[in-house]
Amino acid sequence: MEDFAVGDVVEALDDTIRGVVVHIAVNEITIEDKDGFPFSYAPNELVKVSGGITVSNDEVTQVKMEKELPGKPTRKVPKPKERNAPKMEVDLHINQLVRSSKGMTNHEILNLQLDTAKHQLEFAIRQRIQKVVFIHGVGEGVLREELNYLFGRYGNVKYYDADYKKYGLGATEVFILQNY
Repeated sequence: MEDFAVGDVVEALDDTIRGVVVHIAVNEITIEDKDGFPFSYAPNELVKVSGGITVSNDEVTQVKMEKELPGKPTRKVPKPKERNAPKMEVDLHINQLVRSSKGMTNHEILNLQLDTAKHQLEFAIRQRIQKVVFIHGVGEGVLREELNYLFGRYGNVKYYDADYKKYGLGATEVFILQNY
């Protein structure tokens, strides 16, 4: 239990009142707030405010009320470029398809890449995914030409070079017509 003296700055524990002790009785301490209003409390309902940085109960209550206000949920609105961004990317670099290409011939590597592209394209068609980017790299252009031949066999597919800024010359974007 704290000892209070006249002139002490105190705060009420369960109230937002801060004031100066003006009168002390046996089981009652009278304080005066900054506006000059007197309040009476039991000694166990008050706490001395010591020097240093202080935060009043009033300030704490105000912060709690601000935090409890229901905020409008924020929804991320995609930028125009993001809206048109492909939903699916397929990296056909051999190191992305197998752990090690050691012992594989160029023909086997190319066939694996084309089989992967075909399966992924058919998956996208089944799942009604409109845009797919196939990352093939620049190289000598063999895989790119084979992909163009593969895509040309589908009547509901249009293909063109993917976004240069993002992929450089090493990717082809495929647009799948849905109502074909």
